[in-house]
Amino acid sequence: MPRYLITGGCGFIGANFIRLLLRTRPEVQVVNLDALTYAGNPANLADVAADPRYTFVRGRVEEPADVARACAGGVDAVVHFAAESHVDRSLDDPTPFLRTNVLGTQVLLSHALKAGVKRFLLMSTDEVYGSLGPTGAFRETDPLEPNSPYSASKAASDLLVRAMAHSFGLPTVSVRCSNNFGPYQFPEKLIPLFVTNLMQDKQVPVYGDGLNVRDWIFVEDCCLGILRVLEAGRTGECYNLGGGNERTNLEITRALLSVLGKPDSLIRYVKDRPGHDRRYALDCTKAEQELGWKPRRTFADGLGETVAWYRSHEAWWRRILSGEYLHETDRS
Repeated sequence: MPRYLITGGCGFIGANFIRLLLRTRPEVQVVNLDALTYAGNPANLADVAADPRYTFVRGRVEEPADVARACAGGVDAVVHFAAESHVDRSLDDPTPFLRTNVLGTQVLLSHALKAGVKRFLLMSTDEVYGSLGPTGAFRETDPLEPNSPYSASKAASDLLVRAMAHSFGLPTVSVRCSNNFGPYQFPEKLIPLFVTNLMQDKQVPVYGDGLNVRDWIFVEDCCLGILRVLEAGRTGECYNLGGGNERTNLEITRALLSVLGKPDSLIRYVKDRPGHDRRYALDCTKAEQELGWKPRRTFADGLGETVAWYRSHEAWWRRILSGEYLHETDRS
């Protein structure tokens, strides 16, 4: 039975991917290596914790001993989600981003090479490309021009993966995805932050003029793309996965106000953050033509499903907002 090491599996995309993997690949065993930082929550996988094919290992990707412990008995593939990912936090202190995203990736790559891992997938981001003008979309062959400490650290991990494939023949693939949204997203990111604020009749902070554009993809569609790249992507290649749903931050805000039935008076414009990229968009032709992948959900359907999930899981996000989840015994 093949064993997959998933790093950062208690986070947003990682948890959704593990759930998809266990549901659709009954022959696969999953080892989840997660440090349980503030954004890692074992409650995200409570529904699969008792599955005999699932094993949780608490540890950090930048610690070789932790990685070796998670890989004891061998693993056939590594899917690397673990990362510090919040841009605002990277502006306050880049150090954790360099430690986890750069050093952690190198430690995993080195172990994978020594262990003869058959597949190594890196989860990257569209932010490594930098900022776009009003037209066009990034292709996988475009140069990397990151503009925040977070995106710079992810670009570094991208290049490390490329170097290990080129220099040592490590069978790597990587994914650069657009903004994910959906169930279990930590409420510091735009959509869950705004949903939970609005559910409490609190104002939502919109940076600058609110006209920064992002492409949005529902998390399950992204996870299906990741699985397709893992299983059928060409070794050494990178694949863009986007939703084809470009929206300004203000459009997202007004859509959430409408879905939740809240007034425009809850919008609060705040000072823009430093180096705020104006627009991202991805050309996903490569994934579509080579892998037959396309997102399935419309933006409206995904947003409605996301809001419904946060409405029906209020206890989950209230434990996060209160900090209670940090003290739960199953984090130890």
